[in-house]
Parts: sequence; C-alpha cells; structure tokens
Amino acid sequence: MAQLPEPDLPYLRKVLLEMLAIPSPTGFTDTIVRYVAERLEEIGLPFELTRRGTIRATLLGRQKSPDRAVSAHLDTIGAIVREIKDNGRLGLAPVGCWSSRFAEGSRVSLFTDDGVVRGSVLPLMASGHAFNTAVDTLPISWDHVELRLDAYSTTRADCESLGVHIGDFVAFDPLPEFTESGHISARHLDDKAGVAALLTALKGITEARLVPPIDCHPLFTITEEVGSGSAGALPWDVSEFVGIDIAPVAPGQQSNEHSVSVALQDSGGPYDYHLSRHLLKLAKDDNLAIRRDLFRYYHSDAQSAITAGHDTRTALLAFGCDATHGYERTHIDSLENLTRLLGRYMMSPPVFANDTVDSQSLERFSHQIEHDTQMANDTQVPNIDSILGNRPAE
Repeated sequence: MAQLPEPDLPYLRKVLLEMLAIPSPTGFTDTIVRYVAERLEEIGLPFELTRRGTIRATLLGRQKSPDRAVSAHLDTIGAIVREIKDNGRLGLAPVGCWSSRFAEGSRVSLFTDDGVVRGSVLPLMASGHAFNTAVDTLPISWDHVELRLDAYSTTRADCESLGVHIGDFVAFDPLPEFTESGHISARHLDDKAGVAALLTALKGITEARLVPPIDCHPLFTITEEVGSGSAGALPWDVSEFVGIDIAPVAPGQQSNEHSVSVALQDSGGPYDYHLSRHLLKLAKDDNLAIRRDLFRYYHSDAQSAITAGHDTRTALLAFGCDATHGYERTHIDSLENLTRLLGRYMMSPPVFANDTVDSQSLERFSHQIEHDTQMANDTQVPNIDSILGNRPAE
C-alpha cells in the first residue's frame, strides 16, 4: 500500500471551526452544502449535487468496479417553531432526536423568511426570583421550554410583525472551544467533526497524488439526523459503504475520546462482518488506537442505505465523543485516528474483488469462519437421529 502523508491537523481544526459557525439543522443545510462543495473544489475532487443538496464526489481509482463509498452528514440537530403564544414566546419542536434538557439556557438564531432574530431557550419558569425552586418541579420535555426573542414581542401580533411563522428553523449556538489539552468542545460535532476528518483524509490523498485501487465516492448527506441520510445517494454499484459518525463515550460503552471506534451493531442490527474486520485489520497494521463497540440508540447513513434496499456491505467508523447530542466533547487524538484510518481504507484493495456481481457459485462465496473450524466442536452438535427419534438399523 502507498505511503500516506501525515494528516494536516491544522486544516482539520480550521474547517471544523468554520463548519461549526454555519447553522445547519436538518432541512436548513444549503449554506453548509456550499461550504463543503467549495472545499472539494479546492482539493480538486469532482462532485455532483442532488436536487436537495446531497454531495456525491468521486476519488478516481485504478479500476471502477467494485467501487466503494464513504459518508459523513452535514445536518445537525436543532428545532423548529411549532407555536406562537399569546405572550409573544414561541413553542418549539425538536429537529432530530434530542432532549430539551440540553436546549435550556441556549442562545439561538431563528431564521424567518427574510432575516434572523436572536433569542434564548428558557424553561417556562425562568426567573429564580419569581419562582424560586419551583423551576425544579418542571418536567423535562419540549412542552416545558420556550423561545424568548431578543425583540419587542409581548403578543402574537408582535411576533407576526417580526416575520415569525410556524415552521421557522431554530439553530443552536455551537459554543466551540479548542483547548491546549487537545480537547474540542462544541455542539454539533456530530457530524461536522466526521466531515472534517473525511475532508482532511481526501486532501492528503489528492495532494500526494495517490491513486486508490478502486473508485471511492465520498458522500456528504443532509438528512441523517431524521433517518433518511444516504437512502437516495448511491447511483453507483457500490459494494462497500463506510459511514462516518459519532461514538458515544458513556458507561456501558467501549469508545473513548482518544480512539476511533468500529461499531459492530446499532439499532438497525449488525454491520457487515467482513468489511468491519477489514477496517479493524487496517487499524491494527497501522498501530492506530481502535475500539470495538455497539450503539443501542443509534442509526447511521450506512444503515439508511440498507433500509433503502441497497445490496452493499456496510460498516461504521466513529470518533469518540462525550455527551453526544448535548454539549459534545472529543479529542484531536480521536479525529487523527479517524483521519488516518479513512486514508488507509480508501487506499486499500476491496474486501472481495468478486463483489462486482452476484455470486453464481458457492466457491466464490465468502467464509466468516472456515466450515471445518466452525464445526470442530462436534460434541455440541446433537445427533440428528436422536432428535428425530429414529431407531438404529438392526
């Protein structure tokens, strides 16, 4: 395999910080799509845009088939106006799946049809001097928070005069902080940190003028947070599809903020046995910090491709992150490991060269474990005659 250059970590930090500054809740992604498309133009990768804005790029390899895809998503969680109240406050509904606990106290931008209004998301009992500890009795739900606009808005008519409508998007400030310890804290690292790692890996390959063994299609999707993601994003005959996303660091999980994780299962079921172990081997060969993990409350671009009916092997790579879908924190170590592994994967041969066509013979079909090895412990295999109650021949 060709020698990959060192990841350009200053570039990774720069594009991550610039992307975090661009609001992109699902459904409001045009600006972030333009930004990433411009970065691909700088790198020199050809791409096309779907009518809604999914970016489909191509890193040309020495052969076109079987080809592969890698995907990261540009959309984030956020909110949308569901109610204009008589007191001039706004009720919100979440965009994506996340708790209102993390919305309370946030500074936000509300996008009307004609402009932007700033505001704060507050619990219904927001004044400590008026309600004392009664605020602690409020349930945690989106029905118990509201948006206070930084404008004269004490009535429904005031809000309407500002151009506020039901369905206006609300984006939450990212509050990024990059510390000397290497920690990166912000909202919306999911999945802008994954996008930054993918762009950095692509930049390294193209600047070194490396040619992968097979075509690779980097995808940047815009609806992953609501479940559809890459469902309509694969016009090619993709035999391998690796999603790039966030790995929760929490009790019961194996991921950490300094490693890259290979998720072997999420809420959609197990990922492909062979492709996942191909990634694990690449990481081991390159001495990368790698973890195996399962994600219970989780879906990904790779999963949405399978749900849409694509017959492709899927796997999931993820950077380790604490407080996912909250005020998230990762470490540059994890993003560096992810970038290195993405580069190694895009420059690696296909897992199976014969994945170009449906198998016509068992001789060409894969083995997870060789049959003789799998069946070696025959003491665990019951006798068929004893199950059927057959008597031995006399």
